[in-house]
Amino acid sequence: MFKRIRDWLDTRRVNKMGITASEWESAVADWPVMHRYQGAERDALRDMSLRFLVRKSIVSGGGFEFSDAMRLKIATMACVPILHLGLDWYRHWYTIILYEGDFIPNRPYRSDDGVVHSSSPVLSGEAWLRGPVILSWDSICNTGPHARHNRASNVVIHELAHKLDMLRDGANGAPPMHPDMSAGEWHDIFTAAWDRLINDQQHHRSLPIDDYALSSPAEFFAVCSEAFFEAPQTLHDNMPEVYRLLCQFYRQQAVGFAASV
Repeated sequence: MFKRIRDWLDTRRVNKMGITASEWESAVADWPVMHRYQGAERDALRDMSLRFLVRKSIVSGGGFEFSDAMRLKIATMACVPILHLGLDWYRHWYTIILYEGDFIPNRPYRSDDGVVHSSSPVLSGEAWLRGPVILSWDSICNTGPHARHNRASNVVIHELAHKLDMLRDGANGAPPMHPDMSAGEWHDIFTAAWDRLINDQQHHRSLPIDDYALSSPAEFFAVCSEAFFEAPQTLHDNMPEVYRLLCQFYRQQAVGFAASV
């Protein structure tokens, strides 16, 4: 009952926005990943993106002025990971704060050497456990399979992967499992992949994903999620078991439908 009422209210609010299919298409046209979604799946993604915008607020950080087209692009990037999961996977948070460029959180920061600094380092994105997602528009524009140190990057997918991860016991690299998935298998495969990349890094071998993934299990999941959507063939070829589990988790097959680059 409640879900039907909420969907009806969402539909009314979407219709009131008056955003046309052509306006949405124009907003996402320069994101190559969109080539992967066609027909009914593309229609579903557009509908979900508009419903995302009526459930979430995108607000300015630092006085940055942004357009409706930018909002549509952010919403679409946010909805790609949950296209076959549903908007309820983004429950319990309501706001995206959008800065023009990278930002410095106003809080103390403890570096790896144990020194506490008065402010944090510059960030391009951040997801709070009980709070907003913060994004840099410049970083959103710098998206693609080779965008970060010649590795896959998408700050929207990265931060929203953290939000999915946080649904179960905080950000620890282990999001809620579907009934047909095994938490033990997830742990074993991701741990083995982590250990292998740590060994590759120590021996100065090239990594298939950005080495920021090795900062923590939470970052490993988020960076692997970026690669799954932005550079799926690379992830499939180099980390096939991780790729397989992400297919199961996101309910999507990315290889075979790779974006044109």
